[in-house]
Amino acid sequence: MFNINLITVGKLKEEYLRAASAEYSKRLQAFCNLKITEIDECRLSDRPSEKEIKKALDTEAVNIMKHASGFIIPMCIEGKQMKSEKLSEKFESIAVSGCSEISFIIGSSYGLADSVKNAAGLKLSMSEMTFPHQLARIMLLEQIYRAFMISAGKSYHK
Repeated sequence: MFNINLITVGKLKEEYLRAASAEYSKRLQAFCNLKITEIDECRLSDRPSEKEIKKALDTEAVNIMKHASGFIIPMCIEGKQMKSEKLSEKFESIAVSGCSEISFIIGSSYGLADSVKNAAGLKLSMSEMTFPHQLARIMLLEQIYRAFMISAGKSYHK
């Protein structure tokens, strides 16, 4: 069975988002072992300097990479956008290559350190639009579920 790691900076605060995460986690049990790891976001001043932001991202990167393994996919604005069917094909090609683990990474509102992006097997972007990081987690879980449903030949994705 595939192992999916979802590593996120920050926690889900709203109950409705925690409920959505729990629902997709439950659905994904049929297809993979899902592990969600929440990394603490570094506290920054109200108006952080570029240096302060870089230091925070580097600190978060160390904590992120402690949990990342297998095929690493950071979610970042400069990443590739792809349709759900292509994501499903990507899962299949990763599995065929002999890798049974994928680590998706969602950074803080300031993004991810270059060291995390440079470890990527694929940089992925959901959209050119900006979404709250908590909502991005739910959207990503839904797309992972959709990709597995497509691979299984189920009709959910239509």
